[in-house]
Amino acid sequence: MRVGVYGLGRFGAFWARVLSEHKLEVYGYSRHPKDPIDGVTIVSEDEVLSCDVIFLCVAISSFSEVVERIKDKIKPGALVMDTCSVKLYPSDIMQKRLSNKCSLIATHPMFGPDSGKNGVKGLPMIICPLSAPVVEVSKWSRLFQGWGLRVIRMTCDEHDRQAAWSQGITHLVGRVLDGMDLRDTPIATTGFLALRAVEEQTCHDPLQLFYDLQRYNPYTREMRQSFHQSVEKIMKDLKNQEQL
Repeated sequence: MRVGVYGLGRFGAFWARVLSEHKLEVYGYSRHPKDPIDGVTIVSEDEVLSCDVIFLCVAISSFSEVVERIKDKIKPGALVMDTCSVKLYPSDIMQKRLSNKCSLIATHPMFGPDSGKNGVKGLPMIICPLSAPVVEVSKWSRLFQGWGLRVIRMTCDEHDRQAAWSQGITHLVGRVLDGMDLRDTPIATTGFLALRAVEEQTCHDPLQLFYDLQRYNPYTREMRQSFHQSVEKIMKDLKNQEQL
């Protein structure tokens, strides 16, 4: 089984390496020159799209354009999986443009180069079955479980609802903290260090990912409104306390 990774950005290169470490025959493609990745054969776009299984590791905001451009080049009968951090948006695009020739599974590896730097065992892997045969979904679920991943099956809607109030708010808080230009201090509490860890982890990712998480998940607007209202309430309470 030849496994292709389309897109070797920060996450794509990491994911290709993880796949190769688990004894899969991995081929990778990037529009831009890439440094060698252990266990991964760098190939052309046509070659990666001829693989039996294709992971699409592209930015959410570029997903529609990429799928439209490559849809006629993908090997008929291939299994295609996205790895986007939102699920309703890419799954809709894949089902509209690829379902007539490919099997489809929406996935979200809920980790990356930072959280997975010491291995992926115990980390969550979300699988949202679309048009792939049950046997194919089960096969990949068992494969991921064999790596020690916590495989969780859910619908794309369930994913986005939960992700808005977990991953979405984490990235929002991380970017807010980054804008405050915090400094390390010798009297830092464990709570402060935890906040700095959130800031560091989220801000290592491209800023575009933050924007995409907020824009393409239909449930993040509600999360942001709740966050804003909570901050406003606390600021109002503090102001009232100052006037006592």
